[in-house]
Amino acid sequence: MSRWTEADIPDQTGRTVLVTGANSGLGLRTAQVLAARGAHVIMGCRSVQRGETARRTVNGSAEVLELDLADLASVRAAAEKVGKLDVLINNAGIMAVPLGQTTDGFERQFGTNHLGHAALTFLLLPVLRRSPDARVVTVSSLMHQYGRMNFDDPNWERRSYSARSAYSQSKLANLLFARELERRSPDVTSIAAHPGMTATDLANNMADAHRSVVLRAGGKLFGLFSQSVEMGALPQLYAATSPEAHGGAYYGPGGFNGLRGHPSTAGMTAAARDDLAANRLWELTIKLTGIAPDLP
Repeated sequence: MSRWTEADIPDQTGRTVLVTGANSGLGLRTAQVLAARGAHVIMGCRSVQRGETARRTVNGSAEVLELDLADLASVRAAAEKVGKLDVLINNAGIMAVPLGQTTDGFERQFGTNHLGHAALTFLLLPVLRRSPDARVVTVSSLMHQYGRMNFDDPNWERRSYSARSAYSQSKLANLLFARELERRSPDVTSIAAHPGMTATDLANNMADAHRSVVLRAGGKLFGLFSQSVEMGALPQLYAATSPEAHGGAYYGPGGFNGLRGHPSTAGMTAAARDDLAANRLWELTIKLTGIAPDLP
């Protein structure tokens, strides 16, 4: 895996990949690279207009799929339109936004980052299972290390809300879900990845959501020390395409503290390796979304 780059991606001709949040940042870069390697890319985007604008920057086969992960009806409608799929990349996310609810009444970060992606994955498993090398890549974050799963109040209905803690919980949920999916679905490979400290729109979007000049200044400072989107996308591209990527693994930048660098195996906290918590989250996810996976 030493200094793995985009040039190491095998030919993707004949493969279909769905990337959520593909209109900007890591999702768009992932779509651009995979299409250039021959894949047909389905760009899952909340805004079709922004998605189409992004699609015009993709040099290869791509289409836009309307997908709002904060609305389970939209997730169901999108899944019904996917007839062939080899790789699902659960990339989209929101970060540290003020308290709010999804269309279905879930806390926005838990609902979008975890529940929306889990529901999409559940619905697409029958399609993925028809592929001889089906993969699900779920994008987590270094912030998972600060996450704690509160199964009694996952949607922050009884606790004092913390935007940072809610984001960290959602990213921990991503890792627990990826590991449990690998355990439960033997014919679909589930892998997790994180981008390290990468200059994307997440920090600015967070500042806009809080209407904070201080956070916007912090976002600019963050950008000065971050690696490029091109580098940040490498771990999820590795997970999605490399023959050496293993199910149940977690990949991220291999540099100092996982902040920058080429893809390498990433460390998980004890909370992320908690099998009982992973099983409990799986069952809670089914209960909250009302969507049960069709497993062999």
